[in-house]
Amino acid sequence: MRIVVQRTTGAEVWIDNSLHSKSKGGLLLLVGTRTGDTEESCAFLADKAVNLRIFEDSNGKMNLSALDIGAEIMIVSQFTLYADTRKGRRPSFIEAMEPIEAERLYNRFVELVGASGLAVHTGVFGARMDIKFTNHGPVTIILEHEV
Repeated sequence: MRIVVQRTTGAEVWIDNSLHSKSKGGLLLLVGTRTGDTEESCAFLADKAVNLRIFEDSNGKMNLSALDIGAEIMIVSQFTLYADTRKGRRPSFIEAMEPIEAERLYNRFVELVGASGLAVHTGVFGARMDIKFTNHGPVTIILEHEV
């Protein structure tokens, strides 16, 4: 499982030119699953994401987590995180998990992040979405859990 974590001042998910969901400052989590990922991956990365110390304290050091500051979290599924570009010019998505199981794990991940007590907003699994956000810092971190 792979997650791109981006610290934001806010994020919006638009579907068919309509605002679907909106978050205030916090994190945008782009979530990709691959064949072999499990609920263990979801639990590990949900805990890691909400506890990752990437927000600045009063001394300007990245010492605070999303939990510490009461951040809002936007979670969007993104199978393209498992694009294989080693050969040719067209990405292969052979490592990406098949959609039925990927959606189940995505929903489990959303549930686990929500259990932290933070406000969670989402996109729609499998939908064509426009994501608008401001990357604050900029801070972008990739989290992975391999089984």
